[in-house]
Amino acid sequence: MTCDLNTNLPDKAHDHGHDHEHGHGHSHDHADMTTADSRRRVAIAAVLTASFMMAEVTGGLISGSLALLADAAHMLTDAASLILAWVGYKLAERPADPSRSYGFGRMKVLAAFTNGIALVALSCWIVWEAVHRLLDPAPVLGGIMLWVAVGGLVVNVLAAWVLHGGDQHDLNLQGALWHVIGDLLGSVAAIAAAIIILTTGWIPADPILSVLVALLVLVAGVRIARQSGHILLEGTPEGLSPEDIRNDLEEHVAQVSNVAHIHAWALTESKPLITLEVTAVHGACTETLRRKVKARLAERFDISHATVEVVSEPC
Repeated sequence: MTCDLNTNLPDKAHDHGHDHEHGHGHSHDHADMTTADSRRRVAIAAVLTASFMMAEVTGGLISGSLALLADAAHMLTDAASLILAWVGYKLAERPADPSRSYGFGRMKVLAAFTNGIALVALSCWIVWEAVHRLLDPAPVLGGIMLWVAVGGLVVNVLAAWVLHGGDQHDLNLQGALWHVIGDLLGSVAAIAAAIIILTTGWIPADPILSVLVALLVLVAGVRIARQSGHILLEGTPEGLSPEDIRNDLEEHVAQVSNVAHIHAWALTESKPLITLEVTAVHGACTETLRRKVKARLAERFDISHATVEVVSEPC
């Protein structure tokens, strides 16, 4: 099995330079710009959330409203979660070193997982407090509750608008967004409860609406924790079925006899990785085949980082 090195060498050198600088490099530049935008949006949302949190805590304590206190608790965890998300972005920018060959890219995924778990825990706490309020109702000052809730709604709408304009596939950003959406829904629930209390005097409206918001936040927390946990456990990324990859390479790449030992996972939600073994037909140039396989993976499955081992078919 031989390759015409004199003939192929100039093309190989050109191909390598083109793939690395234009394909792989452009992907990193785009990812860096997206991360910088997400980090900026998270920082703005953190400032907005923290600025109103103390006002809502004070209003909840004075009025005796669980809905306001639940919303304030949302804001407290939101401020911490947004800061955690921002730290995740900053750490992810650190370069690789001998101890961490992939760098800190997964820090923002870890931050998303932590935020997902925090949403679940917060939802459970709100439900627990609501049950106690239903069993032992406490007086609620609807007027104070209403005005504070309206202020919280305005702040949360602004924060949600800032975060919603970012990368929709960024789990870290989505985790931060859902914290803020939980706050927004909490403010809506507090406004509704305040209006009901002011017009009818029915106090149970406060804890009941708090539970409804908690259930919505719980669903979001479970979804974010599940998706980020799948990445941390190195599960196969969505859309990268090993069987589909095998069939595609065997069908569309000439001189491929067999594809085996396929392992696909993701460093982050936007950086899939893959390793596989390709068996070349007898007489094929293994280096040329390796490049063809990597080119097909990038074109068909958008995988820019692939480790391809090529073995020869037995004589």
